[in-house]
Amino acid sequence: QVQLVESGGGLVQAGGSLRLSCATSGRTFSGLVMGWFRQAPGKEREFVGARSGGNTYYADSVKDRFTISRDNAKNTVYLQMNSLKPEDTAVYYCAALLGLRPVVAVNSYDYWGQGTQVTVSS
Repeated sequence: QVQLVESGGGLVQAGGSLRLSCATSGRTFSGLVMGWFRQAPGKEREFVGARSGGNTYYADSVKDRFTISRDNAKNTVYLQMNSLKPEDTAVYYCAALLGLRPVVAVNSYDYWGQGTQVTVSS
């Protein structure tokens, strides 16, 4: 099994930046596909981005603003969010599955963090 612990959420002004962290444990980090999702009140959970090895994929809504990186020594994945907009406000979740390629579908992920609130003020 895989355990995920998120941190880094908070309140930021539009145009600002925030970095979320997701620490993993329980198995070899290199064997995981790591994804980021978000969910606003009354909305479905939405794909943000995913990374496996050096391969990354982002939703069009965040492409060129958000970046996923991995620190293999710390078994941690990061979501760097720049040029934040009010519409980015949501609970953000990290997720993991066993695989080799980035995956978009929410129901493909087997392990989830608890979520962390990101609020972007106008």
